[in-house]
Parts: sequence; structure tokens; C-alpha cells
Amino acid sequence: MILVTGATGFLGAVLARQLAAQNISIRCIKRSTSVIPDILQPYSHLIDWREADILDDTSLQDAFEEITKVYHCAAWVSFKQADKDPMIHTNVKGTANVVNLCLEQDARLVHVSSIAAIGQAKPGQLITEKNYLEETPANNIYSISKLESEMEVWRGIAEGLDAVIVNPSIIIGPTAGTEGSGKLFETVRRGLKFYTRGSCGLVDVEDVARCMVTLMESDITAERYIINAENWNYKDLMETIAGCFDQKKPATEAKPWMLELAWRGASFVATLTGRDPSLDKISARAATVEQNYDNSKIIKETGFSFKPVRESIAEVCEALKVN
Repeated sequence: MILVTGATGFLGAVLARQLAAQNISIRCIKRSTSVIPDILQPYSHLIDWREADILDDTSLQDAFEEITKVYHCAAWVSFKQADKDPMIHTNVKGTANVVNLCLEQDARLVHVSSIAAIGQAKPGQLITEKNYLEETPANNIYSISKLESEMEVWRGIAEGLDAVIVNPSIIIGPTAGTEGSGKLFETVRRGLKFYTRGSCGLVDVEDVARCMVTLMESDITAERYIINAENWNYKDLMETIAGCFDQKKPATEAKPWMLELAWRGASFVATLTGRDPSLDKISARAATVEQNYDNSKIIKETGFSFKPVRESIAEVCEALKVN
């Protein structure tokens, strides 16, 4: 029996749909307050939903009955300093609980980490799986939580766990809506005058899910894989998105000092309104950094072929136009 954690989230829902679409019966966990995504409604006869929390040993243990394969997608994503301690606790402790139960059940694990848990390469070089964070970024609380969560998986591997780790770059897809990576698309759709000089890795959500299934069904163990389709500079990305929406392309470069002012202003507004800031410090500073990733390991070892990012961008834009 297959278990998917985080199945009500962006990636987890797509993964669960891919499995169910193959007529595979799966078990998914959700919190009592979570809503089952629309894309999974047609597969209700194949999905055994269990109410469980990755921090609750009892409910999680019940959900692990007869489980042989686990896709761990559940995670709290936030860049707000106010969320630092609870988010790190949730992601790290939750992963530790999943790892411990996989060890008890002798279940194979595919764990979703992030490129946030991977270090930087030397200037001009691509970032690979061998680039480990030498020092945890003090202010990037999400990076801390993903790095320490990944360490729990490596701890489990040292204890005999059969596991593989995936480190996706920025995941895009039409079912994201205006949350997560969808926020960038929505911002450009509403009109954006500025671009930044940095670069990033992008990958379609369907490809991330397919990579996870491919790795689960392989004999590969005790490895980590960057899941990245293509590297794009932000200027080209924003211009391409703007073109899809028939919007005027951003023409002015946002200098680092401008971004510093912008995130501080957004933080001030957020304090007054009680809403999340439209731009946070981590994102503002990352927007001027070139971060290019090497995907040769996953391609070489599995033969995987990635969907062109331009096609994914067009699909996201079309979905936002409709909604």
C-alpha cells in the first residue's frame, strides 16, 4: 500500500492524481481542516483518506498500517520570521516521525526536500547535488527547515532506511492558482514594470511527481536528486509571462538597493494590515542572485525527459486567464 503525505497540497495532489490515474489504490493523509483538492475528486474510489497529522504519532501510526511505500510531500512553507520556530519544528519533527515509522514498517521513502537545502556553487558553475550548505542561512527559515528535515532522512538512511531524496527547483503548474509560484504569474498579469538580474531553476509540477514515481520504482537508494527542467534568468521569465498575458513587458531593472527598500516597505504594510508581505527579504535578495542548477544526474540515472518550461508557463497563464 502506498501512502502520500501532503496530498492536499500543490505537489502532493498532482502526485496522488498520477498514481490514482494508473488505477492504483493509495492512502492519503489530511488534517481535519484540510479540503480535498478538486483534481482528486474523480478518484475518490481509489483514495483512502485518513485524518492524521505528521506531528501526531498515534494518528500517523494508524495511517501507516500495511504501508510499504511512502511519498513524503507534507511541509509548512513560510518565509515569515514569526513562523520560524513552529515551522522548523513542524517540518523537522514531522519528517522524523515519518522516517521512524518507515523504519518500523520497512517501507521505502521518497522525501521531498528542496533546492533551498542545497548550497551554492562557485561563480560560473552549475549547482549540483554535491553542493551542501556549509552554513545555514540565519534568516532563511524555510531553508533551515528543509535542510534539517533532510538530515532526518539521512539519519534514517544511516539506520537502514531505504530512501531517496528529491530537491525540486521552483515548481510551476496550473493547479497552483495564485499561491506559491503562482504569485509571480499573478503579479505579472496585473502589470509589472520591473525585472531583476538574477536567475532560477524551474520545473513543471507534473515532472516532479513523475520523477518521484520513477525513483520510487527504481532500485536507487541513499541518493539525492535535483529536479530541475531549465534555468531561466528572471528578466526572460517575466517577459515571457507578460507576453502570455498580452501585458507590457517589464522594462526597468530593479537594482538591489531598490529591492531592499521594497521588502522593507512591504514588511511595514504587512505589519499594519496583518497580511503577509507582498515581498519578503529572502525573495528580494534571491532575485538578484544567479542560481543555476545541474539536472544531469536525474537524467543520466533514470533517462527522464523534462517538459519544456515555455509550455508550462503557457499552461499556467491560460489557467489564470480562465479563473
